[in-house]
Amino acid sequence: MTTNRRARSPLPKHVTASRDRHGKIRLRFRRAAFSCYLKSAFPSDAFDAEYQAALKGEKAARGEIGKKRNPTGSFAALIASYYGSPEFRGLSTATQSTYRNICETIRRLDGEKPVAQLQRRHVKSMIGKLSETPAAANNRLRMLRILLRHALDLEWIKTDPTAKMKGYKKKTDGFHTWTEDEIAAFEARHPIGTTARLAMTLMLYLGQRRGDAVQLGWHLVSGTRIKVRQEKTKARLEILMHQSLIEAIEHIPRDQKTFIATSKDEPYSAAGFGNWFRDRCDEAGLPHCSAHGLRKAAARRLAEAGNSANYIAAVTGHQSLKEVERYTRAADQKHMADAAIETMPARSDKQQQLSNAAAELDKQADKELN
Repeated sequence: MTTNRRARSPLPKHVTASRDRHGKIRLRFRRAAFSCYLKSAFPSDAFDAEYQAALKGEKAARGEIGKKRNPTGSFAALIASYYGSPEFRGLSTATQSTYRNICETIRRLDGEKPVAQLQRRHVKSMIGKLSETPAAANNRLRMLRILLRHALDLEWIKTDPTAKMKGYKKKTDGFHTWTEDEIAAFEARHPIGTTARLAMTLMLYLGQRRGDAVQLGWHLVSGTRIKVRQEKTKARLEILMHQSLIEAIEHIPRDQKTFIATSKDEPYSAAGFGNWFRDRCDEAGLPHCSAHGLRKAAARRLAEAGNSANYIAAVTGHQSLKEVERYTRAADQKHMADAAIETMPARSDKQQQLSNAAAELDKQADKELN
């Protein structure tokens, strides 16, 4: 008696076979948020090694070249595993790109070193190479912490050598915050109607990151409001457009994909826009200014107008009020100090003199009435 029961696949769990356009059979591992192709022949010891690595969420090296690139238990293998983890895949595209840049530097410098033998002195040496650039050193330390937490999850290590390790104190406040004179200089060089002026106006009056600014267009405008979905934090904002911004976008065709577009009427990438805007700043004689500095300038302006950190965060989308306060340190101290001093009462002896004078006037008025 024959049946139509489907024969059980000899392949292990989570592995499927398919034929590519060249007719070659390809084996693919799929599990939860991670997938990869297994390039070794099945069955074989090499396939078993790849399969076990895939179960741990890592893309193991294939062949001798791969083994040299990602030795078992090495930082290179840990980084490959982290790229396939739900933690990494759940990040925004922009954050993934930032993390990859740092990870690939670690891979290039220390990729073959065994993770299990890492000690605190090794970590200090790895970040100490960047002592002249404290921000970069701290970013590497943060990335190492993330990687080593992943190593703990994989049970490659039992303790985290970066625990309670302090980074460098920052020598600067990061990107330069545009001053009013610098804003005026840029406006003088790039008048209304130019893409450069439009780009500056968008960021200055909305306080958004460059990666979010390049995505804005008419499809997000409703009346005098514009909707923003921040790529980094996934925050959804609805912001009232300032009259200066409304005037800046009036000439943009309604069928244009985004307000800021390339010469081919295509949206900019965040990095591409940053490079393009860098050139526009140079043209205005502002080589120290940047697109991100306009976001800080927007926060500064809001702070100088007397807005609270909560109000500022409602515009910029910051999730941490501490971060807002860091941004607004560049608020015009002189202007705000003057306004604060004006609210203070007069000195006590002067107040007493005024009170005595008023009392004397009352006495004279009483005498005249009598």
